[in-house]
Amino acid sequence: MILNEQHTPVLIVGAGPSGLMMAAQLLRYGIQPIIIDSKQGPTDESKALAVQARSLEIYRQMGLIDRVLEGGKAAEGLSFNLDGKKAASLSFNNVGEGQTAFPFIHLYQQSKNEKLLLDFLTRHVCPVYWETNLMSLKQTEKCVEVNLQNAGQAITLTCDWVIGADGAHSSVRKQLNIPFSGDTYAHGFYLADVELLNEEINDGYVHLCLGGQGFSGFFPMPEFTRYRVIGNLPAKLEKKEGLRLEEVLPYLQNISGIQVNVKNNYWFTTYRLHHRMADKFREQRCFLIGDAAHIHSPVGGQGMNTGLQDAYNLAWKLAGVVNGRLKHPILDSYAAERMPVAKTLLNTTDRVFNIVMSNKWYSRVFKTWLMPSVLKFAWNNKGIREALFKRVSQIDISYRDSAINLQISQSTKVKAGDRLPYLKVFDEKKQEETDLHEWCSKAGFTFIVLGKLAESDLFTLAKWITQNYPATLNFFYLPPSAKNLHVFEAFEINPNRVKSLIVRPDMHIGFINDKVDMVLTDNYLRNIVGVM
Repeated sequence: MILNEQHTPVLIVGAGPSGLMMAAQLLRYGIQPIIIDSKQGPTDESKALAVQARSLEIYRQMGLIDRVLEGGKAAEGLSFNLDGKKAASLSFNNVGEGQTAFPFIHLYQQSKNEKLLLDFLTRHVCPVYWETNLMSLKQTEKCVEVNLQNAGQAITLTCDWVIGADGAHSSVRKQLNIPFSGDTYAHGFYLADVELLNEEINDGYVHLCLGGQGFSGFFPMPEFTRYRVIGNLPAKLEKKEGLRLEEVLPYLQNISGIQVNVKNNYWFTTYRLHHRMADKFREQRCFLIGDAAHIHSPVGGQGMNTGLQDAYNLAWKLAGVVNGRLKHPILDSYAAERMPVAKTLLNTTDRVFNIVMSNKWYSRVFKTWLMPSVLKFAWNNKGIREALFKRVSQIDISYRDSAINLQISQSTKVKAGDRLPYLKVFDEKKQEETDLHEWCSKAGFTFIVLGKLAESDLFTLAKWITQNYPATLNFFYLPPSAKNLHVFEAFEINPNRVKSLIVRPDMHIGFINDKVDMVLTDNYLRNIVGVM
């Protein structure tokens, strides 16, 4: 497709999961971006596999969740194998029950995520311009001028904003001269997308195998008997060109203790892993998201999900600025909120990965003798199990230190900056069950009042919202009732008291007040968020 436009409010460079999510989110707010990619088309390789609960919550808000659930499956659990023998088995059955509508780890390939988001873009008449390269980029105070190569033609395009979602080798990041600090892991690795005839692992569990020669993993894919197989390359094969799966199989079988029976090999590749992070996520009118901003080991299935959340965090802020509804300083909060998340993730995955890969004697002792017992103990402890799920599912990510929060509350459990808790709500008027996340399904901020308000006060509040924030605030009111007592307990609301909160478009709480005060609410929206 030939690119004819000369100007766009937002140019997105890169049509992987992060870039596609960025485009999809902007479309929800009425912004029509241009999205380009140097590839010939969307990937048909499975790549990333796990979709965590926080990403599923985003898909639910977008109205796409049914398709995601139908096209994938939940992992049943995690099985650890040491030197060919099962050492521990951890069931994922309802591991996150009560914490999210999706209390599991969902297996849904990156290629399917991309197809899902591409279909969303197509329905909103937003094409991807494939085989289009960013050649150069120059910024001024008012715009960004880019030179592109599209369909064999040189094109100059002016943009109000540019999003670099173009992966680890980001052209945007290089054009901005932003350092990508970090290192490359010493070992080489392989990845195979295969169909296996092995009943012993056909139980829906992820099977991780550790041995003297390294590690291997079998990840069940949604398709029956199909698996993602990963592992480290043995030293003698590290530098061999044209390596084939058949040459790796003996080492895989030695580490796993399984006679691997391959029926079909759909994809096999070798690669090196990196742990790097951009020194900045923003340079004037340009932003970095996803792998362009941070890359790390695949421990815990965090990479693609983190990129999706980068886009989710930035899109509503940028859309508000482009639409003229939010002041420019809101954009500073993107890097302020997401860089600490990326740094913590980088450090955590690096530590775990180094333990797995270490062949030092004390690491071997830990993995062989202590790790199975530690894992079983931790998983049998409800508090630890829930904390681990929150971390892996990314529902525990909070922006409490963000400058766009305001906490005017004595509450200690839920604070401004936290993700809105998933709590079921019984609607007394409609006599039906819903939940707080469902209340936040519309684009924009959600104003929630919990507690008893006099009818006249409720009318005054609704009128104030209509007059001052008709296109900004979606309003919900929950009076106390026996069936909703757990909601009031979660927010630490005393009897005969009220609490008001404003939930950001990304379902993080921005404002909590122990009363309903229109002056303080207006101050938050005008002076802290920057609503115009």
